[in-house]
Amino acid sequence: MSVDPRHAPLSAADAKSLARRIVEDGVVVVSKHAADAMTDDELDTTDCLNLLRAGVFENPELINDEWRYRVSTQRICIVITFVSGDRLRLVTAWRL
Repeated sequence: MSVDPRHAPLSAADAKSLARRIVEDGVVVVSKHAADAMTDDELDTTDCLNLLRAGVFENPELINDEWRYRVSTQRICIVITFVSGDRLRLVTAWRL
């Protein structure tokens, strides 16, 4: 991948591919906000990692100078951002 995910948006398909690679071989950081939101909705890290593997990625939105990707299933939604090519951050999560 030639695009730096911090500075340019990825297509939904490329974001899903990169997220899957990061789940397998990189680092997933859970923000404090995401951890609190997960607790509130009785979600755990495994739920979110599974969503990264099997969820539907939407096109990114530029929020607070970072590209954010919404990933969802029929039951759960998360928002992530790529910190680097081998690291992503879970911004928030909620149960639908």
